[in-house]
Amino acid sequence: MDDFVRNKLLEWGLSEWVEKFKDEQIDAESLCELDDREIDNLITKAGPRVKFKKKLKLLKLEQEHEEAAGLVQCEQEHEEVPDVVQVLPSTSDTGKRKSDLQSDASRLQSPAKRQRQSMPGFAESIILSDVKNIMTFVHARLNDQDKLSAFLKKKISDLETDKRELVGVFGKTGAGKSSLINAIIEEKNLLPSGSINACTSVMIKLEANTYSSKYEAEIEFITKEEWNDELWSFHQFFCKNGDHETEDNDDYLDAVEKLSAVYGEEWKQKSSENLMESKYFKAIPEFLQSKRKILTCESANELCAKVVKYTRSDSKQGEGNEGKKWFWPLVKCVTVRVPNNPFLQHVTLVDLPGNGDCNKSRDQMWKGILGNCSTVWIVTEINRAASEKEAWEILESVSSLIGNGGKCQQIHFICTKSDLLDDSDDLSSADVHDLITERNVQATDAIKKEFNKQSKIRKHFTDDSFKVFTVSSKEFLKENYLSPEETEIPKLQRFLQDLNDCHSETVNYVTRAHRILSLIQGAISRGVDSKKGEVCEELERNMSLQLDNVRKEMEDTYTAFKKCLDDGVEKSKCSYGEKLKNFLYDGKNGGAFYNLLKCVVENGGVYKPKKGKPINLNMKLASCLIDSIGAEFRKTFLNEVKCGAFSGVINTFTLNADSLIEEYQNAELQLRFLKTEEEKIEAKLNRIIQKQMKKVYSSLTETVENIMEEGYKKALAFTGEDTLYNMRETIKNHVHSKKDMFEQAKNTMLEKLHDLMVYVLETLEKTMKESIGLSFKAEECLLPDVSTELKMVKKHYDLLVGTPDDEI
Repeated sequence: MDDFVRNKLLEWGLSEWVEKFKDEQIDAESLCELDDREIDNLITKAGPRVKFKKKLKLLKLEQEHEEAAGLVQCEQEHEEVPDVVQVLPSTSDTGKRKSDLQSDASRLQSPAKRQRQSMPGFAESIILSDVKNIMTFVHARLNDQDKLSAFLKKKISDLETDKRELVGVFGKTGAGKSSLINAIIEEKNLLPSGSINACTSVMIKLEANTYSSKYEAEIEFITKEEWNDELWSFHQFFCKNGDHETEDNDDYLDAVEKLSAVYGEEWKQKSSENLMESKYFKAIPEFLQSKRKILTCESANELCAKVVKYTRSDSKQGEGNEGKKWFWPLVKCVTVRVPNNPFLQHVTLVDLPGNGDCNKSRDQMWKGILGNCSTVWIVTEINRAASEKEAWEILESVSSLIGNGGKCQQIHFICTKSDLLDDSDDLSSADVHDLITERNVQATDAIKKEFNKQSKIRKHFTDDSFKVFTVSSKEFLKENYLSPEETEIPKLQRFLQDLNDCHSETVNYVTRAHRILSLIQGAISRGVDSKKGEVCEELERNMSLQLDNVRKEMEDTYTAFKKCLDDGVEKSKCSYGEKLKNFLYDGKNGGAFYNLLKCVVENGGVYKPKKGKPINLNMKLASCLIDSIGAEFRKTFLNEVKCGAFSGVINTFTLNADSLIEEYQNAELQLRFLKTEEEKIEAKLNRIIQKQMKKVYSSLTETVENIMEEGYKKALAFTGEDTLYNMRETIKNHVHSKKDMFEQAKNTMLEKLHDLMVYVLETLEKTMKESIGLSFKAEECLLPDVSTELKMVKKHYDLLVGTPDDEI
């Protein structure tokens, strides 16, 4: 071990490990080549190990930055550029020959070139890492003594963004979801399939592992308190209904399935308190500790074998499985991270249950994820795709959550197993090919016709947003009858790649970093001092005009919403009696309806059966209000990112910085920075609007739900004879006494809409005023020379966006 390693360990507060590093002969060169396994062997305690890895990563970044700075300095000397000041320490000492420089360049570039061929996204990750390191270096050199420096430090800190697109995947057990996802992301054995039954309540997220080359699964459990509540509910249910509730009761079967998975047969003789004893959770201590469990593996196959007990249940509970436990009833979500996968760099695929869950935390997570999906995949087998009742029911039940209440732009109806044909053994390969492609066309036409009949779904989505894919995961891998392109798996792969490209973290980060450095260098040059007053006047005049346009569009929107809601209130008052009668009375008698109504009132007006459509009485009562606002809401809050909210007036907001550059060339760097600020605040406001519009839309149902809560509690209190009659009358009378709730729901929505508009206008004005002021009106301040960093980042910028060197 050399002095460098010893000093670093002492500097990092890891002195107790010096002897271990000495024994293993770790020197300066080998220190930076240590991998995770070797570090684990060297430092056996978790706390110091995490600290070491963090410090080592920073050390590597510093070295990369110094090497890159030195190379840039060499290039500057070679190109004889006299006006660029060296700021960073250079590794290119005088006396280096051209061949040495070429050797240095080769040493820096060759690994990246090698990795680029074998590791997707590696080149971008190197660029991103380098630019982040540069900006960290610049951030440290800025002082906090003046407004401009503090402003710039904040802008550098705000560069960190990792936007991810969510793709929600629905499909019942056996539809081929796992095989489809495995084929699309080209990980053959990642998700389990076959004789292992899918659990309908666990959400599975798939995303890229950007921190490690390992396959990982992060398991998030429900809380101990939630499981205790479920156990108590099961106990109460069994006490009231006895063992005669079997075949015809989904709640009974659901309870038995969950208890048997976790406890085997033991639950039958135990109280709910006994079932919470720690001995039952020895394999998952994290559950009792309210922690997440992390599984790390070298291969997809290994991870699949480990994670299966947390996501699925065995359909063959026979010999050899008596003592095996399945923990899916205790799991809220499993996040699977895949290394080096180009399809998941900025995309998360989420395998979702069809109807949410009776567990509140799982249901809230389900709603949250669903509302943030930009695309939804409905997966079903091709042989009954158009007539598949469950697939259309799922789509109908979630349409308001993903449409007006969400940010979904596209629905993909994916028909799996397109290669399966009856009686094809005696046919030639060409005949099988023709039959498959012919059926694919027929299935696509039938599904599109069925979509046109779905009036409730079409309230939220147009023909353009609905696409059909006929896929075969098996043929994609084997190519017996179809080419890969004909399996349509490559189409879905290109779709995911396009989503990744839409949100390239690297491009966004480097572009903004480049313009922040431009502002710093522009402020140093002060070439615009003589005309900065003129520039500011032009910018402020443009800003005032643009804000007026935004304000006018928002006022028109508010007026249109009020008119629609007024109409919805009148229709609600006229129709709520008939809606109640249809739900509470028409042809609904006996114990079956009593059980259903009890479930509805127990859950605040909502019941989600394991099979069939969910029931939401609150939404039924609010339906006229929801329908009245539907078209106007879609027009105002388009989910299309390119269009933007409020008829696109946020996206078209501009200070006209580009046109001013031609007139005020000395202010070019500041104006380019303002262009970035424009784009950044527009993106930020669009994200806020997308998030808040869901709250605006859901406020109608939520207001009704809150007002109905008292009635549900009263109805639930009845027992004994005439309970069903009393429950019905209580709910009916409560609605009659609270019929002003429709007016309250209208006012709540308008208030939330108004608050959103005010926030958007104030934020837009405040942000742009501050940016203009600090770009052109800031007092003299001491800023570091960042010409070298600017040149380095500009090289990366040009490489990423293809900008000619002389454009900026």
